Amino acid sequence: MIQDSDDVTAGLLVIGDEILSGRTKDRNIGTIADHLTSIGIALREVRVVGDDEYAIVEAVNALRHRYTYVFTTGGIGPTHDDITADSIAKAFGVGIDVDPRAVAIMKPAYEKRGIELNAARLRMARIPDGAELVVNEVSVAPGFRIGNVIVMAGVPSIMEAMLTCATQDLQRGRRILSSSIVAAHAEGELAELFAAHQADWPAVAMGSYPAFKEGQYATDLVMRCPNSDTLRSATESLCQKLSAAGFKFSHK
Repeated sequence: MIQDSDDVTAGLLVIGDEILSGRTKDRNIGTIADHLTSIGIALREVRVVGDDEYAIVEAVNALRHRYTYVFTTGGIGPTHDDITADSIAKAFGVGIDVDPRAVAIMKPAYEKRGIELNAARLRMARIPDGAELVVNEVSVAPGFRIGNVIVMAGVPSIMEAMLTCATQDLQRGRRILSSSIVAAHAEGELAELFAAHQADWPAVAMGSYPAFKEGQYATDLVMRCPNSDTLRSATESLCQKLSAAGFKFSHK
């Protein structure tokens, strides 16, 4: 059963030498952040580590004691450098072996496609003792959840399918709403006014994000709050202040 809480948090661990080398450009962080925000789970931290057992174990143990949930991506494929499952098992101090539940899912699907479930592919059926399977509707080989750690593939389409499945029954907090005002001015011109506005609205998280659009400086003034009435009032108040100061802006 899904439960509501004011503060449900998550950390994300991205695993893979290919990410750190630049060979593969990560496309999962934004997807995961958007999804978690939409269901009331606040993503608080993202770490990237290589295919190194010590680094994975250290990061998992740090994150799982700090946040409500930890999500990992990458390193659960069929090759020798896919060591995430073994590293997670070591972090929890449990054994790992080919899981009959995973084989039961993979074998008929592979046979239907005329693909041999060889030793390499069986590596994807190795699941830490005590873990629950995370359904993979794209390529069949499952992810898993052990404790508060949810382990997913790195391929974006597969990760997204696992993420949808894995988060269906998670505890959720209040959804954070946001509003954005785009000012046609450099960030430094707005900083003093925006800082004063933040002081007036301590319950609203605020951030300014500079940009260069069509040859002109611009700044996105973003406000975030779980209470829609408070957010609306803070946005209206900022619009009034910007207008009174002669700034040009638009409200999304």
